Amino acid sequence: MPIDPLSATFAALADPTRRAILARLSKGETSVTELAQPFEMSLPAVTKHLKVLERAGLITRSREAQWRPCRLAPKPLKDANAWLEHYREFWEGSFDRLEDYLADLQGQKRPARARKVPTPKKPKRGART
Repeated sequence: MPIDPLSATFAALADPTRRAILARLSKGETSVTELAQPFEMSLPAVTKHLKVLERAGLITRSREAQWRPCRLAPKPLKDANAWLEHYREFWEGSFDRLEDYLADLQGQKRPARARKVPTPKKPKRGART
């Protein structure tokens, strides 16, 4: 049974080694050998991590003679961020309401806080507005 892209992204991000690899790739493309240097593991072990990231669509690998550069592929991270943003807004609002409720229970007035104005979402490329 195929795994959905968002689940594959989060599964790949669950490992600290893979997150460190993505952090390094956020600075630019690099070779597998260079990616493996900071880790105390074999090159085949690093390659396994890279395969997980590649299957999740988080990186791309190519071959240029003997050099095999890896590049960050941002779309899955953008999709994960959009999914998380929805829940961040939900929980932020829930915590604000809880804070108001607790202040009311204690008979305190909370100082007025600046409400965040949601930023309008950009239309997708090619979408009609």
